[in-house]
Amino acid sequence: MPISARIRGKVGGYLFAILATLVAWALRYALDDWFPPGFPYLTFFPAVVVTAYFAGLRPSILCAVLSGLMAWYFFIPPFHSLSLNFPTAVALVFYAFVVAVDVFFIDGMRKALRQLEEERTRYAALAESRDLLYRELHHRVSNNLHVVGALLRLQGAGVQDEDARHALAEAGGRIELIAKIQRELHNAVGQPAPFRSFAEVVLAGAAAAAGAKVSLAIHGGGQPLHPDQAMPVTLVMLESFNNALEHGFGEGGSGRVEVHLDQSGLTHVLTVRDDGAGPPADFDPAQSKSLGLRIVRAMAQQLGGQFEMSSEGGWTICRLSYAPKQD
Repeated sequence: MPISARIRGKVGGYLFAILATLVAWALRYALDDWFPPGFPYLTFFPAVVVTAYFAGLRPSILCAVLSGLMAWYFFIPPFHSLSLNFPTAVALVFYAFVVAVDVFFIDGMRKALRQLEEERTRYAALAESRDLLYRELHHRVSNNLHVVGALLRLQGAGVQDEDARHALAEAGGRIELIAKIQRELHNAVGQPAPFRSFAEVVLAGAAAAAGAKVSLAIHGGGQPLHPDQAMPVTLVMLESFNNALEHGFGEGGSGRVEVHLDQSGLTHVLTVRDDGAGPPADFDPAQSKSLGLRIVRAMAQQLGGQFEMSSEGGWTICRLSYAPKQD
């Protein structure tokens, strides 16, 4: 707690004013032989300023009045007298003017500082409330998506048609996947997380859910994705990763997957490559009817980018190129 806050009470402030006056008088009295004639208020001005700063307006007025009287009585001739003549009146008027200016500006500064501190406290409270509301909204959106995905899976369990049941289960799984992405895109205080940090969590969860033994390496992606591009880019990465698990390694298989996001140029490039079984030689991803690849093509179109899939040196490579948005 600041000193000014501790002594700003009524009694404390007035006691501080009296003490400051006594200290100023003692110092002026002790140095009287050192001061030339005509400087009766020299030590009293600082006492008034210090009291105004630490104790407030009314204690500083008390300090100014007491200081003026003590200087008049002890240090203005005729000494030990409150007699009034023209030179004394001029000196008192000068003293009153100076201390009034000092008190006015010091008290105004103190009030401005107090208002600034109150505004800072209020803005801090508003920021905390905003962050809390944001995290709550973020959490609720993610939970609601999970609920929708679970409802679709539940609905699919009661459908007799195999294709319809598979479609509902697949749709439910992808909605739950979007909910997971939504939860991992931001850190605990609501700031966008770097791509690499949430990609590790999302891909590790996808591999665990598939029961695959994957050696995963993630490179680049040290910066957060633009909010408008985060979901499409992440979905392309996940669909490419799931394609490697399902078609490259097979059920319960193992292999190596490398993910790299280059954010250094005017065009950002996401590359997902695996060492599993590659696609057939005549495979054309643009003509594939696979839901996953249709989603990838739709996300690439949404980004205004291009998706390519190829085999190079024993690796199956999925590459997304897109122009980043600027805030």
